[in-house]
Amino acid sequence: MPIIRAHSGVITQINVFTVPPGNQQPLIDLLVESAEFARSIPGWMSASIHRSLDGTRVVNYAQSDSLDASKRIIDRLREEGYLQRNQALAVANPGLYEVVRTLEI
Repeated sequence: MPIIRAHSGVITQINVFTVPPGNQQPLIDLLVESAEFARSIPGWMSASIHRSLDGTRVVNYAQSDSLDASKRIIDRLREEGYLQRNQALAVANPGLYEVVRTLEI
């Protein structure tokens, strides 16, 4: 389950993919496959995959328990060819983040 809480130590990778027509679902399928692979790597916590209603973007929101774990997971995904396969389907704009503030009703 994703954790969205300030100062928790959780690192979130938010990756916004821009996809050409017809690539949204294949990219989603690949991201699900890569999340299934990544979940066995120590430090992995969660992945949430979102699709835009206009079919042009996919957002992957993945969490790990530390910056070191995030880097280790990204390295393993690269080694296994997942990042290269993503690039064949979409343009990625990744970043690593930490929650600094949340507001609720």
